Amino acid sequence: MSAAGAVAPDVRTVHVVLPGDVDDTAVPSGGNVYDRRLNQSLAAGGRTVHEIAVTGDWPRPDDAARERLARSLAAVPDGACVLLDGLVACGVPDIVVPQSGRLRLAVLVHLPLADETGLPPEVAAELDSRERETLHGVGAVVATSPWAGRRLVQHHELPPSRVHVVPPGTDAAPLAPGTDGSSHLLCVASVTPRKGQDVLIEALADLADLPWSCELVGPLDRDGAYTELMRELLAATGLTGRVRLTGPLTGQDLAGAYAAADLLVLPSRAETFGMVVTEALMRGIPVLASDVGGVPDALGQAPDGSLPGILVPPGDRAALAAGLRRWFAEDALRRRLRTSARDRRDTLRGWEETSRRMDAVLRKMVREGS
Repeated sequence: MSAAGAVAPDVRTVHVVLPGDVDDTAVPSGGNVYDRRLNQSLAAGGRTVHEIAVTGDWPRPDDAARERLARSLAAVPDGACVLLDGLVACGVPDIVVPQSGRLRLAVLVHLPLADETGLPPEVAAELDSRERETLHGVGAVVATSPWAGRRLVQHHELPPSRVHVVPPGTDAAPLAPGTDGSSHLLCVASVTPRKGQDVLIEALADLADLPWSCELVGPLDRDGAYTELMRELLAATGLTGRVRLTGPLTGQDLAGAYAAADLLVLPSRAETFGMVVTEALMRGIPVLASDVGGVPDALGQAPDGSLPGILVPPGDRAALAAGLRRWFAEDALRRRLRTSARDRRDTLRGWEETSRRMDAVLRKMVREGS
């Protein structure tokens, strides 16, 4: 009998393993926000939550980071329920999987490792293989959208019964007054190739004859190469004065950016959900986004079946420009999208629903592993 089998499972306590920068609000990300708000909501619902933040260059850590993770997991009591952020867990199956004999392990996949844009093919293949080994070796896998759940099942050949969908919640927010109803565009996303700000700038260059302004809000890339590309594109297209790179915003500063927005634009090349889509819809802001990954799940429909936004192919400058031109040119379209966005906000669920679903997943995993 394993150690886990010999210990009565604790269904009230969960140990959550996170990247070490999860509380760094200076560099916000959707994954970090999800982790933080989930933990808060689980605790508010009566769970005892022990956070274990492990610093390292995940998902490809050095030896010191690997040792920190191994020590952290070894210190968790036998039979405990552990929820691991996939950024930490999926690249190190040799550390995570051996613990599955004594711990109840679930992995939360925010973004499949190989989906990060710009990885060399050999690196993507290695990470993909490691992720598959990790996910096959744990008790439960959690995806953040129905699309992501289906993809994990199909791509990694996982049993559907072990893959669960727990979408992020959305905090209540007031309706955004906007600027003039059309001209102020907002893109909230880390400034990285995966988020596609280069495609947005190129599309906006095709619309230089129209009156608009655009704010790019989000953490700048670590090495600065993509940010420099953005600045070069802005200079080359003559848009430096019309597109503003603000860096990351949080709290009231971020709320102010949403309040001034007439349209949210998310030109991602890959996206498992797109939390900024629901954040915008909660404020009644229509969305123009890439039709990729879990974005359609996030966009959803208003109760009458209408879409609160426009979806265009990812990485397609001409399609994005055409969608924007329609937005600026068609008054009836803007009115219809604003109405749908305001109706859609009434169907969005809060973080208490996210924690309720996650709690059910963890309890099921503990029961089945007993």
